[in-house]
Amino acid sequence: MLEVRDLTLRYGQSQVLHGINLTAKAGEVTAVMGMNGVGKTSLMKAIAGRHPFHGGSIRLGERDLGHPTAAEAARAGIAYVPQGREIFPRLTVTENIESGFACLPRAERRVPPRIYDLFPVLREMHGRRGGDLSGGQQQQLAIARALVTKPRVLLLDEPTEGIQPSIIKEIGRVIATLRDEGEMALILVEQYFDFAVEAADRVYAIRGGHVAFESAARDLDRNRLLREIAL
Repeated sequence: MLEVRDLTLRYGQSQVLHGINLTAKAGEVTAVMGMNGVGKTSLMKAIAGRHPFHGGSIRLGERDLGHPTAAEAARAGIAYVPQGREIFPRLTVTENIESGFACLPRAERRVPPRIYDLFPVLREMHGRRGGDLSGGQQQQLAIARALVTKPRVLLLDEPTEGIQPSIIKEIGRVIATLRDEGEMALILVEQYFDFAVEAADRVYAIRGGHVAFESAARDLDRNRLLREIAL
């Protein structure tokens, strides 16, 4: 279980997150929703160690991670698939995946066959440069690179952005597979309302840097959620 408690974050003098509380359990998808600019990506970056936060705590299981750097978060088992993917355009598909090895012990630095079972297109294109792939293929590559680190928590920031519908279905299938395996917690930041709600076990709506609404998916009031994220 990942627990975020009372997390606050600033950019200079501007406070972006105000005491965020969030829990994500293994075997579940936790969706974080809201309008642009409300702090969703900032929250993901804080959890992933990409941006320092000023108050609060992040716990993974029984371990208090303190204020982790990106490397410390990765070694603890937090993998981040950023908005925009951040693949290396001049490296091959295989080399992009292998770039995730940095946080692993040398003995574990290999690409498991399961990665290619989840994303068959990457096996077919293993020698192609990342920059030659379509946007949907690059998104699959970014997720594969995160999974090679064997994460306990997988952070997905806008995985459907700019992606063709067929690839969105494939990404949804992979998310469902990872959830059902029960070995990791998945946190999904997503603007595509139906995709997020259908994938989620728990939903958080953020407005103005605060959690405005939280619900288990089975009890979700979709109309209230729409109001919260549209304000």
